[in-house]
Amino acid sequence: MKHMNTDILAKLALLVVAIVWGSSLVVVKSSTDTLPPIFLLALRFTIGCLTLALIFHKKLRLLNWDYMKNGFIIGLCLFLAYSSQTIGVIFAMPGKSAFLSSAYCVIVPFMMWMVERKKPSRYNIYAAILCTAGILAASLTEGGAVTKGDGLALLSAVLFAAHIASVAICGRGKDPILITILQFGFSAVFSWIVTLATGLPASIEWTGGTVGGVLYLALACTALSLLLQNVGQKYTNPSSASLILSLESVFSLIAGWVLLGQRLSVKEQFGCLLVFCAIILAQIPAP
Repeated sequence: MKHMNTDILAKLALLVVAIVWGSSLVVVKSSTDTLPPIFLLALRFTIGCLTLALIFHKKLRLLNWDYMKNGFIIGLCLFLAYSSQTIGVIFAMPGKSAFLSSAYCVIVPFMMWMVERKKPSRYNIYAAILCTAGILAASLTEGGAVTKGDGLALLSAVLFAAHIASVAICGRGKDPILITILQFGFSAVFSWIVTLATGLPASIEWTGGTVGGVLYLALACTALSLLLQNVGQKYTNPSSASLILSLESVFSLIAGWVLLGQRLSVKEQFGCLLVFCAIILAQIPAP
């Protein structure tokens, strides 16, 4: 009975993560109305990093040059991925953008193939074909072009796949909490460099909604979600965990519909459905 309760609580924790992450792009969409996207990332990662560093301050004793070097690489990949996604959602619907970004689940096996020569399974290949069909259906306009927002979302999918591959390689044998703190820290540094290089906004109206959006992204979508994800995955088998977390894209579509009143065309809905099916197919372990 105790094991069953732990399993249920772990799955609920992962479901909360999927819901919170699903709502994040809607919050990003609203927040970028008043804050420049990279400045928003600078605030998000700075607060998230400091929060985790305070909670897990004892982990900082493990810091050495090897941790710093690998944290730098992972943090750079994370910064590039989030920058592309955050800028892209300015020009696209959050739900659709989330589905296109979630294609990283299908790309990761091929990224690892290039890096570690680990051949993808036949399910990964089927998922890639299905995902490609879904992306074409969801993102191609009548003229056969891809919009700026959709293009950036697809770029972020590739970059998120690179981030996951970098975590798998550079984070091997490392403490996951410390690596997470470092990647958030370096992502914050890169965000501040770009923000200062391009110029801080002349004036910002710090309304309750603006402050609340930043804190929600930093604390709920970054720090809290990490804790829940680590706990949830510890007590849930990888297949179930991946499937639950893949619901993020579905919750993002629901959040965009409920909170922003956004609707997808039939063609876009069909494309998103194919992408979601591809994500699930990619989770099937190789025989």
